[in-house]
Amino acid sequence: MSDKSGMQNYNRTRVLTLIGTILTQLALGSVYTWSLFNGQLSEKLGEPVSRVALTFGILSLCLALASSVAGKLQERFGVRTVTIAAGLLMAAGFALTAHSDNVLMLYISAGVLVGLADGAGYLLTLTNCVKWFPERKGLISACSIGAYGLGSLLFKFVCGHLLATEGLQNTFMIWGGIAMVMVIAGAMMMKDAPKQETADVTREESSLNDSTNDTRDFTLAEAIRAPQYWMLALMFLTACMSGLYVIGVAKDIGQSLVKLDALTAANAVTVIAIANLSGRLVLGVLSDKMQRIRVISIAQIVSLAGMSLMLFTQMNEMMFFVSVACVAFSFGGTITVYPSLVSDFFGLNNMTKNYGLLYLGFGIGSIFASLVASLFGGFAVTFSIITVLLIVSLVLSATIRLPNKSEAGHNTLQHV
Repeated sequence: MSDKSGMQNYNRTRVLTLIGTILTQLALGSVYTWSLFNGQLSEKLGEPVSRVALTFGILSLCLALASSVAGKLQERFGVRTVTIAAGLLMAAGFALTAHSDNVLMLYISAGVLVGLADGAGYLLTLTNCVKWFPERKGLISACSIGAYGLGSLLFKFVCGHLLATEGLQNTFMIWGGIAMVMVIAGAMMMKDAPKQETADVTREESSLNDSTNDTRDFTLAEAIRAPQYWMLALMFLTACMSGLYVIGVAKDIGQSLVKLDALTAANAVTVIAIANLSGRLVLGVLSDKMQRIRVISIAQIVSLAGMSLMLFTQMNEMMFFVSVACVAFSFGGTITVYPSLVSDFFGLNNMTKNYGLLYLGFGIGSIFASLVASLFGGFAVTFSIITVLLIVSLVLSATIRLPNKSEAGHNTLQHV
């Protein structure tokens, strides 16, 4: 009876943690509505839109930086405390943004503070939730990261309505308040996942994602000594570089390359949102049915198809929407599968730290693509570099093998 009661409590705790994580991710994903505010902030501060838009680049970089230390924060304070702190910091960042009267204050409040809050809460709650469901890592990643993507769609309507009825300053205050309540409410449902037994793996998982044996428990220091870690890092950076760049300039691609009017080109935002969310759900669920590294290969092929359409064809309206949808689908799927993929290679126990460092590729990839575009002008050079990197990444995903911790010094490899 006690075993049955213990299992019921275990299942209740992890289901509550999942619900709390989804609620938190919905709120954290709201930052992807930032483009709604560029125009009004530009008028308020008397700055060009390009300088105001840089705020989101700073936010993305700080998000990645905070994600990289999330594991340390959880070890010291626990997932609930860190998530509550992230909700409070997010609200403070938006409150300061509401009262920003120059672009530097905007960068600090919305860029640095909101970015750090979002990054600390995002990766921490995601990886903690995945650890609660070792038998369904792909599905849980899809639920969590799908909620993050859905949050951007939900708050697009919320923030759009608030801007029309409440004005810019009040919108930031209300947005921060709603996000804070959602994050704190979600945090109160969460508990830290128990430490995983490295040899405790189901037969199903062992056959589909043969990631766990008695040596599959790498610390970050051990993981970064394995060449596979940096192969995964390059693949992740490439996926983020292609996805974030195309998502950020999709409307401009439509107007410049396809000669679409502004209203039609803006429909790319909706197409991208649907494709991005679809990629998260489809590839996330698929990753529990087949080897995750093969799912990444599929995502790379889809992205390569989209980039090739942009680079080598004379696009019409339909081809334009198909190409950006391919890239967004691949990006959404990749960032969903990657946390579980990293645990396949290096174990679940240190997943937050091992994935956290690798997640810096999110910020670096985004900035690198923008720098290339600004240095060389136009889209052709950036598309070409991304295409080459995608081909290299596809070769890596086809040839990478699991590291063997017991013989890490000799770089012994195992078949995935």
